[in-house]
Amino acid sequence: MPDSQDSAYIPRLIGDRLEDALGYSPVTLIHGPRQCGKTTLARKVGEPLGHAYINFDDPLRLEQARADPVGFVAELPERVILDEVQRAPFLFSVLKMAVDERRTAGRFILSGSSNILLAPKLSDTLAGRMVMLRLHPLAQCELEGSRPTFFEALFACDFRFQMARKPKRHVSERVVAGGYPPALVAPTQWQRAEWCRNYVDAVMMREVRELSRIRALDEMPKLLSLMADQTAQVLNVSRLASVLRLSRPTTLDYLGLLERIFLVKRLPPWFNSMAPRQTKAPKIHIADTGLACVLLGENGATLSDNRPRFGHLLETFVLNELRRLASWEKTSCSFFHYRDRDQAEVDIVVEREGGQVAGMEVKAAAMVGDRDFRGLRKLRDLAGRKFAAGVILYGGHLSIRFDDRLYAVPLRALWAPEQRGQTLDVDSG
Repeated sequence: MPDSQDSAYIPRLIGDRLEDALGYSPVTLIHGPRQCGKTTLARKVGEPLGHAYINFDDPLRLEQARADPVGFVAELPERVILDEVQRAPFLFSVLKMAVDERRTAGRFILSGSSNILLAPKLSDTLAGRMVMLRLHPLAQCELEGSRPTFFEALFACDFRFQMARKPKRHVSERVVAGGYPPALVAPTQWQRAEWCRNYVDAVMMREVRELSRIRALDEMPKLLSLMADQTAQVLNVSRLASVLRLSRPTTLDYLGLLERIFLVKRLPPWFNSMAPRQTKAPKIHIADTGLACVLLGENGATLSDNRPRFGHLLETFVLNELRRLASWEKTSCSFFHYRDRDQAEVDIVVEREGGQVAGMEVKAAAMVGDRDFRGLRKLRDLAGRKFAAGVILYGGHLSIRFDDRLYAVPLRALWAPEQRGQTLDVDSG
Protein backbone atom coordinates (compact mmCIF):
# COMPACT_ATOMS: atom_id res chain seq x y z
CA MET A 1 0.00 0.00 0.00
CA PRO A 2 2.54 2.66 -1.10
CA ASP A 3 1.78 6.36 -1.03
CA SER A 4 -0.04 7.43 -4.17
CA GLN A 5 1.02 10.35 -6.35
CA ASP A 6 -2.14 12.37 -6.62
CA SER A 7 -2.43 14.85 -9.49
CA ALA A 8 -3.96 17.41 -7.12
CA TYR A 9 -0.72 17.68 -5.17
CA ILE A 10 -0.79 19.83 -2.04
CA PRO A 11 2.66 21.39 -1.43
CA ARG A 12 4.22 20.25 1.83
CA LEU A 13 5.87 22.90 3.94
CA ILE A 14 8.63 20.50 5.01
CA GLY A 15 9.69 20.40 1.36
CA ASP A 16 12.05 23.34 1.95
CA ARG A 17 13.85 21.40 4.67
CA LEU A 18 14.14 18.39 2.35
CA GLU A 19 15.70 20.52 -0.37
CA ASP A 20 18.12 22.03 2.14
CA ALA A 21 19.13 18.58 3.42
CA LEU A 22 19.83 17.33 -0.09
CA GLY A 23 22.30 20.18 -0.48
CA TYR A 24 24.65 18.94 2.27
CA SER A 25 23.69 15.48 3.57
CA PRO A 26 24.51 12.25 1.67
CA VAL A 27 21.44 10.50 3.15
CA THR A 28 18.05 12.00 3.97
CA LEU A 29 15.33 9.91 5.58
CA ILE A 30 11.66 10.88 5.37
CA HIS A 31 9.74 8.82 7.90
CA GLY A 32 6.10 8.87 8.93
CA PRO A 33 2.92 6.79 8.70
CA ARG A 34 1.85 5.07 5.52
CA GLN A 35 -0.28 7.18 3.19
CA CYS A 36 0.80 10.53 4.66
CA GLY A 37 2.54 11.59 1.43
CA LYS A 38 6.18 10.47 1.83
CA THR A 39 6.51 8.97 -1.63
CA THR A 40 4.85 11.92 -3.32
CA LEU A 41 7.11 14.40 -1.52
CA ALA A 42 10.27 12.41 -2.20
CA ARG A 43 9.50 12.12 -5.91
CA LYS A 44 8.31 15.71 -6.30
CA VAL A 45 11.60 16.97 -4.87
CA GLY A 46 13.98 14.20 -5.90
CA GLU A 47 13.06 13.29 -9.48
CA PRO A 48 13.71 16.79 -10.91
CA LEU A 49 17.19 16.49 -9.35
CA GLY A 50 17.79 13.17 -11.13
CA HIS A 51 16.83 10.69 -8.42
CA ALA A 52 15.68 7.28 -9.66
CA TYR A 53 12.92 5.52 -7.71
CA ILE A 54 12.96 2.04 -6.13
CA ASN A 55 10.14 0.72 -3.93
CA PHE A 56 10.78 -2.15 -1.53
CA ASP A 57 7.09 -2.94 -1.49
CA ASP A 58 8.00 -4.68 -4.77
CA PRO A 59 8.85 -8.25 -3.62
CA LEU A 60 11.25 -8.79 -6.51
CA ARG A 61 13.25 -5.68 -5.66
CA LEU A 62 13.29 -6.66 -2.00
CA GLU A 63 14.48 -10.18 -2.73
CA GLN A 64 17.14 -8.85 -5.11
CA ALA A 65 18.47 -6.58 -2.35
CA ARG A 66 18.34 -9.34 0.27
CA ALA A 67 20.19 -11.86 -1.93
CA ASP A 68 23.19 -9.57 -2.52
CA PRO A 69 23.07 -6.31 -0.50
CA VAL A 70 26.59 -5.22 -1.48
CA GLY A 71 26.03 -5.84 -5.17
CA PHE A 72 22.58 -4.21 -5.05
CA VAL A 73 23.93 -0.96 -3.57
CA ALA A 74 26.94 -0.95 -5.89
CA GLU A 75 24.62 -1.03 -8.94
CA LEU A 76 22.29 1.74 -7.71
CA PRO A 77 22.05 4.92 -9.80
CA GLU A 78 24.09 7.97 -8.75
CA ARG A 79 21.04 9.44 -6.99
CA VAL A 80 18.18 7.27 -5.82
CA ILE A 81 15.01 7.19 -3.72
CA LEU A 82 14.67 3.98 -1.69
CA ASP A 83 11.03 3.74 -0.62
CA GLU A 84 9.73 1.69 2.35
CA VAL A 85 13.32 1.11 3.44
CA GLN A 86 12.23 -0.33 6.80
CA ARG A 87 11.56 -3.54 4.89
CA ALA A 88 15.29 -3.77 4.01
CA PRO A 89 17.16 -3.12 7.29
CA PHE A 90 20.06 -5.26 6.07
CA LEU A 91 20.96 -2.43 3.65
CA PHE A 92 21.82 0.14 6.31
CA SER A 93 25.35 -1.07 6.98
CA VAL A 94 26.00 -1.34 3.24
CA LEU A 95 24.70 2.19 2.66
CA LYS A 96 27.06 3.36 5.40
CA MET A 97 30.02 1.84 3.57
CA ALA A 98 28.89 3.37 0.28
CA VAL A 99 28.61 6.83 1.87
CA ASP A 100 32.02 6.50 3.55
CA GLU A 101 33.58 5.64 0.20
CA ARG A 102 31.91 8.56 -1.61
CA ARG A 103 30.24 11.24 0.48
CA THR A 104 28.13 13.01 -2.16
CA ALA A 105 25.41 15.39 -0.96
CA GLY A 106 21.87 14.30 -1.86
CA ARG A 107 22.89 10.81 -2.90
CA PHE A 108 20.19 8.79 -1.11
CA ILE A 109 16.61 9.69 -0.18
CA LEU A 110 15.15 7.04 2.09
CA SER A 111 11.47 6.69 2.98
CA GLY A 112 10.15 4.63 5.88
CA SER A 113 6.77 3.82 7.45
CA SER A 114 8.06 2.76 10.85
CA ASN A 115 9.99 4.86 13.32
CA ILE A 116 13.64 4.04 12.70
CA LEU A 117 14.53 6.20 15.68
CA LEU A 118 13.03 3.42 17.83
CA ALA A 119 15.38 0.87 16.24
CA PRO A 120 18.75 2.11 17.55
CA LYS A 121 20.91 -0.35 15.62
CA LEU A 122 19.49 0.99 12.37
CA SER A 123 19.59 4.71 13.15
CA ASP A 124 23.04 4.46 14.76
CA THR A 125 24.46 2.83 11.63
CA LEU A 126 24.01 6.06 9.66
CA ALA A 127 24.64 8.45 12.56
CA GLY A 128 26.40 11.57 11.31
CA ARG A 129 25.58 10.69 7.71
CA MET A 130 21.80 11.08 7.67
CA VAL A 131 19.26 13.85 8.17
CA MET A 132 15.91 12.57 9.46
CA LEU A 133 12.71 14.43 8.59
CA ARG A 134 9.36 13.49 10.10
CA LEU A 135 6.40 13.81 7.75
CA HIS A 136 2.95 13.95 9.33
CA PRO A 137 -0.48 13.81 7.71
CA LEU A 138 -1.52 17.15 6.21
CA ALA A 139 -1.61 20.17 8.50
CA GLN A 140 -4.55 22.55 8.26
CA CYS A 141 -2.31 25.37 7.03
CA GLU A 142 -1.15 23.13 4.15
CA LEU A 143 -4.78 22.50 3.25
CA GLU A 144 -5.44 26.26 3.42
CA GLY A 145 -2.33 27.06 1.37
CA SER A 146 -1.05 29.43 4.08
CA ARG A 147 2.32 29.90 5.78
CA PRO A 148 1.87 29.63 9.55
CA THR A 149 3.32 32.23 11.91
CA PHE A 150 2.04 30.78 15.17
CA PHE A 151 5.36 29.57 16.61
CA GLU A 152 6.99 32.87 15.74
CA ALA A 153 4.21 34.71 17.59
CA LEU A 154 4.24 32.27 20.51
CA PHE A 155 7.90 32.66 21.41
CA ALA A 156 7.89 36.38 20.71
CA CYS A 157 4.73 36.72 22.85
CA ASP A 158 3.22 38.82 20.05
CA PHE A 159 -0.45 37.92 19.55
CA ARG A 160 -2.35 40.16 17.18
CA PHE A 161 -4.36 37.50 15.41
CA GLN A 162 -7.81 38.62 14.31
CA MET A 163 -10.04 36.12 12.54
CA ALA A 164 -13.23 36.47 10.55
CA ARG A 165 -16.27 36.00 12.78
CA LYS A 166 -17.57 33.16 10.61
CA PRO A 167 -15.03 30.41 9.90
CA LYS A 168 -14.94 28.64 6.55
CA ARG A 169 -15.39 25.28 8.32
CA HIS A 170 -16.39 24.50 11.87
CA VAL A 171 -13.47 23.12 13.86
CA SER A 172 -15.40 19.89 14.55
CA GLU A 173 -15.41 19.20 10.79
CA ARG A 174 -11.64 19.59 10.73
CA VAL A 175 -11.26 17.26 13.72
CA VAL A 176 -13.41 14.59 12.04
CA ALA A 177 -11.61 14.92 8.70
CA GLY A 178 -8.06 14.53 10.02
CA GLY A 179 -5.09 14.87 7.70
CA TYR A 180 -4.54 11.68 5.68
CA PRO A 181 -4.58 12.75 1.99
CA PRO A 182 -6.54 9.72 0.64
CA ALA A 183 -9.22 10.14 3.33
CA LEU A 184 -9.56 13.85 2.63
CA VAL A 185 -10.24 13.31 -1.07
CA ALA A 186 -12.87 10.61 -0.45
CA PRO A 187 -16.15 11.90 -1.98
CA THR A 188 -18.39 10.93 0.94
CA GLN A 189 -18.10 10.49 4.69
CA TRP A 190 -18.91 6.80 4.31
CA GLN A 191 -16.04 6.33 1.83
CA ARG A 192 -13.67 8.21 4.14
CA ALA A 193 -14.65 5.90 7.01
CA GLU A 194 -14.21 2.84 4.80
CA TRP A 195 -10.73 4.00 3.80
CA CYS A 196 -9.76 4.50 7.44
CA ARG A 197 -10.99 1.04 8.46
CA ASN A 198 -9.13 -0.60 5.58
CA TYR A 199 -6.03 1.43 6.45
CA VAL A 200 -6.01 0.20 10.04
CA ASP A 201 -6.51 -3.42 8.92
CA ALA A 202 -3.72 -3.19 6.35
CA VAL A 203 -1.24 -1.51 8.68
CA MET A 204 -1.94 -4.00 11.47
CA MET A 205 -1.64 -7.02 9.24
CA ARG A 206 1.49 -5.84 7.46
CA GLU A 207 3.54 -3.41 9.52
CA VAL A 208 2.95 -5.09 12.87
CA ARG A 209 3.67 -8.56 11.50
CA GLU A 210 6.95 -7.32 10.02
CA LEU A 211 8.05 -5.62 13.23
CA SER A 212 7.11 -8.27 15.79
CA ARG A 213 5.99 -11.86 16.01
CA ILE A 214 3.15 -11.15 18.41
CA ARG A 215 0.75 -13.94 19.22
CA ALA A 216 -2.45 -11.93 19.72
CA LEU A 217 -2.60 -9.79 16.59
CA ASP A 218 -6.37 -9.35 17.03
CA GLU A 219 -5.73 -7.35 20.21
CA MET A 220 -3.90 -4.57 18.38
CA PRO A 221 -7.00 -2.98 16.72
CA LYS A 222 -8.77 -3.20 20.08
CA LEU A 223 -5.89 -1.40 21.75
CA LEU A 224 -5.93 1.30 19.07
CA SER A 225 -9.68 1.82 19.58
CA LEU A 226 -9.07 2.16 23.33
CA MET A 227 -6.37 4.73 22.58
CA ALA A 228 -8.85 6.68 20.45
CA ASP A 229 -11.37 6.62 23.31
CA GLN A 230 -8.75 7.71 25.87
CA THR A 231 -6.87 10.23 23.75
CA ALA A 232 -5.58 13.31 25.62
CA GLN A 233 -5.89 11.49 28.93
CA VAL A 234 -3.24 10.26 31.36
CA LEU A 235 -2.08 6.80 30.33
CA ASN A 236 -3.22 4.00 32.65
CA VAL A 237 -1.49 0.85 31.42
CA SER A 238 -2.90 -1.36 34.17
CA ARG A 239 -6.47 -0.47 33.21
CA LEU A 240 -5.73 -1.14 29.53
CA ALA A 241 -4.20 -4.51 30.40
CA SER A 242 -7.28 -5.42 32.43
CA VAL A 243 -9.67 -4.54 29.60
CA LEU A 244 -7.60 -6.47 27.04
CA ARG A 245 -6.90 -9.35 29.45
CA LEU A 246 -3.21 -9.08 28.77
CA SER A 247 -0.27 -8.72 31.11
CA ARG A 248 1.04 -5.24 31.80
CA PRO A 249 4.41 -5.89 30.04
CA THR A 250 2.61 -7.25 26.97
CA THR A 251 0.32 -4.24 26.86
CA LEU A 252 3.34 -1.94 27.02
CA ASP A 253 4.98 -3.88 24.18
CA TYR A 254 1.87 -3.53 22.03
CA LEU A 255 1.63 0.17 22.80
CA GLY A 256 5.26 0.55 21.75
CA LEU A 257 4.44 -1.10 18.43
CA LEU A 258 1.58 1.36 17.83
CA GLU A 259 4.02 4.19 18.50
CA ARG A 260 6.59 2.71 16.16
CA ILE A 261 4.13 2.72 13.25
CA PHE A 262 3.05 6.29 14.06
CA LEU A 263 -0.51 5.53 15.17
CA VAL A 264 -0.23 6.80 18.75
CA LYS A 265 2.18 9.03 20.66
CA ARG A 266 2.91 9.35 24.36
CA LEU A 267 3.20 12.91 25.67
CA PRO A 268 5.64 12.91 28.61
CA PRO A 269 5.23 15.11 31.67
CA TRP A 270 7.16 18.37 31.85
CA PHE A 271 9.56 18.15 34.75
CA ASN A 272 10.63 20.94 37.08
CA SER A 273 12.58 20.33 40.28
CA MET A 274 10.58 23.10 42.00
CA ALA A 275 7.35 21.11 41.59
CA PRO A 276 7.77 17.90 43.63
CA ARG A 277 4.03 17.12 43.59
CA GLN A 278 3.70 16.86 39.82
CA THR A 279 2.24 13.86 38.00
CA LYS A 280 4.88 11.68 36.37
CA ALA A 281 2.60 9.68 34.05
CA PRO A 282 2.47 10.49 30.33
CA LYS A 283 -0.65 11.33 28.40
CA ILE A 284 -1.62 9.31 25.34
CA HIS A 285 -2.64 10.87 22.04
CA ILE A 286 -3.78 9.21 18.83
CA ALA A 287 -1.82 10.46 15.84
CA ASP A 288 -4.78 11.55 13.68
CA THR A 289 -8.22 12.60 14.88
CA GLY A 290 -9.88 11.61 11.60
CA LEU A 291 -8.79 8.03 12.21
CA ALA A 292 -9.91 8.29 15.84
CA CYS A 293 -13.39 9.49 14.89
CA VAL A 294 -13.90 6.54 12.55
CA LEU A 295 -12.81 4.11 15.26
CA LEU A 296 -15.24 5.79 17.67
CA GLY A 297 -18.13 6.04 15.18
CA GLU A 298 -18.23 9.85 15.39
CA ASN A 299 -19.12 12.40 12.73
CA GLY A 300 -19.29 16.20 12.89
CA ALA A 301 -22.85 16.28 14.26
CA THR A 302 -22.46 13.57 16.91
CA LEU A 303 -19.08 14.88 18.01
CA SER A 304 -20.38 18.40 18.62
CA ASP A 305 -23.09 16.92 20.87
CA ASN A 306 -20.61 14.86 22.90
CA ARG A 307 -18.77 17.69 24.66
CA PRO A 308 -16.35 15.63 26.82
CA ARG A 309 -15.21 13.52 23.86
CA PHE A 310 -15.02 16.58 21.62
CA GLY A 311 -12.83 18.31 24.22
CA HIS A 312 -10.37 15.42 24.30
CA LEU A 313 -10.25 15.05 20.53
CA LEU A 314 -9.84 18.80 20.09
CA GLU A 315 -6.86 18.76 22.45
CA THR A 316 -5.31 15.94 20.41
CA PHE A 317 -6.12 17.79 17.18
CA VAL A 318 -4.28 20.90 18.45
CA LEU A 319 -1.27 18.87 19.62
CA ASN A 320 -1.08 17.16 16.24
CA GLU A 321 -1.25 20.53 14.47
CA LEU A 322 1.52 21.89 16.67
CA ARG A 323 3.71 18.87 15.96
CA ARG A 324 3.12 19.37 12.26
CA LEU A 325 4.00 23.06 12.47
CA ALA A 326 7.12 22.24 14.48
CA SER A 327 8.32 19.68 11.91
CA TRP A 328 9.45 22.41 9.53
CA GLU A 329 10.70 24.86 12.16
CA LYS A 330 14.48 25.35 12.06
CA THR A 331 14.62 25.45 15.86
CA SER A 332 13.64 22.11 17.40
CA CYS A 333 10.77 21.87 19.88
CA SER A 334 9.84 19.19 22.42
CA PHE A 335 6.30 18.62 23.68
CA PHE A 336 5.07 17.77 27.17
CA HIS A 337 2.07 18.16 29.48
CA TYR A 338 1.93 19.42 33.06
CA ARG A 339 -0.25 18.23 35.90
CA ASP A 340 0.26 18.28 39.67
CA ARG A 341 -1.55 16.82 42.66
CA ASP A 342 -3.17 20.20 43.35
CA GLN A 343 -5.10 19.75 40.05
CA ALA A 344 -3.19 22.49 38.25
CA GLU A 345 -2.59 21.38 34.69
CA VAL A 346 -1.51 22.57 31.26
CA ASP A 347 -2.61 20.57 28.22
CA ILE A 348 0.53 21.18 26.13
CA VAL A 349 3.94 22.48 27.17
CA VAL A 350 6.42 23.36 24.40
CA GLU A 351 10.10 23.62 25.21
CA ARG A 352 12.18 25.19 22.51
CA GLU A 353 15.85 24.49 21.86
CA GLY A 354 17.62 26.93 24.14
CA GLY A 355 15.20 26.41 27.02
CA GLN A 356 12.26 28.75 26.26
CA VAL A 357 8.98 27.35 27.59
CA ALA A 358 5.41 28.04 26.45
CA GLY A 359 2.14 26.51 27.61
CA MET A 360 -1.18 25.98 25.90
CA GLU A 361 -4.65 25.11 27.10
CA VAL A 362 -7.33 24.10 24.58
CA LYS A 363 -10.96 25.25 24.93
CA ALA A 364 -13.74 24.74 22.40
CA ALA A 365 -15.81 27.56 23.95
CA ALA A 366 -16.02 31.02 22.41
CA MET A 367 -15.51 32.67 25.83
CA VAL A 368 -12.55 32.47 28.24
CA GLY A 369 -12.39 33.60 31.88
CA ASP A 370 -9.53 34.58 34.16
CA ARG A 371 -9.83 31.37 36.21
CA ASP A 372 -9.09 29.31 33.08
CA PHE A 373 -5.46 30.49 33.38
CA ARG A 374 -4.76 28.75 36.71
CA GLY A 375 -2.49 26.07 35.26
CA LEU A 376 -0.69 28.51 32.97
CA ARG A 377 0.03 30.82 35.90
CA LYS A 378 1.55 27.86 37.76
CA LEU A 379 3.70 27.02 34.74
CA ARG A 380 4.78 30.66 34.44
CA ASP A 381 5.89 30.68 38.07
CA LEU A 382 7.80 27.41 37.71
CA ALA A 383 9.54 28.30 34.43
CA GLY A 384 10.48 31.81 35.60
CA ARG A 385 12.59 33.76 33.10
CA LYS A 386 12.39 30.89 30.59
CA PHE A 387 8.61 31.33 30.28
CA ALA A 388 7.76 32.85 26.88
CA ALA A 389 3.95 32.80 26.85
CA GLY A 390 0.86 31.03 28.10
CA VAL A 391 -2.01 30.69 25.67
CA ILE A 392 -5.57 29.45 25.79
CA LEU A 393 -6.53 28.45 22.28
CA TYR A 394 -10.27 29.00 22.12
CA GLY A 395 -13.23 29.20 19.75
CA GLY A 396 -13.40 33.00 19.51
CA HIS A 397 -12.01 35.34 16.86
CA LEU A 398 -9.91 37.90 18.79
CA SER A 399 -6.63 37.79 20.70
CA ILE A 400 -7.07 38.99 24.28
CA ARG A 401 -4.39 39.71 26.88
CA PHE A 402 -5.39 38.59 30.38
CA ASP A 403 -2.16 39.03 32.35
CA ASP A 404 1.61 39.20 31.98
CA ARG A 405 2.43 36.88 29.05
CA LEU A 406 -1.00 35.21 29.28
CA TYR A 407 -3.34 35.38 26.30
CA ALA A 408 -6.50 33.94 24.79
CA VAL A 409 -5.85 33.29 21.09
CA PRO A 410 -8.24 31.98 18.40
CA LEU A 411 -7.79 28.32 17.52
CA ARG A 412 -7.74 29.33 13.89
CA ALA A 413 -4.44 31.15 14.44
CA LEU A 414 -2.85 27.72 13.97
CA TRP A 415 -3.77 27.61 10.30
CA ALA A 416 -5.67 30.64 8.98
CA PRO A 417 -3.88 33.12 6.71
CA GLU A 418 -2.40 35.79 8.92
CA GLN A 419 -4.64 38.75 9.71
CA ARG A 420 -2.90 41.14 12.08
CA GLY A 421 -5.11 43.29 14.27
CA GLN A 422 -5.08 44.76 17.76
CA THR A 423 -4.67 42.58 20.85
CA LEU A 424 -7.40 43.46 23.31
CA ASP A 425 -6.62 43.80 27.00
CA VAL A 426 -9.12 42.19 29.36
CA ASP A 427 -8.90 45.24 31.65
CA SER A 428 -10.13 47.52 28.89
CA GLY A 429 -12.82 45.14 27.64
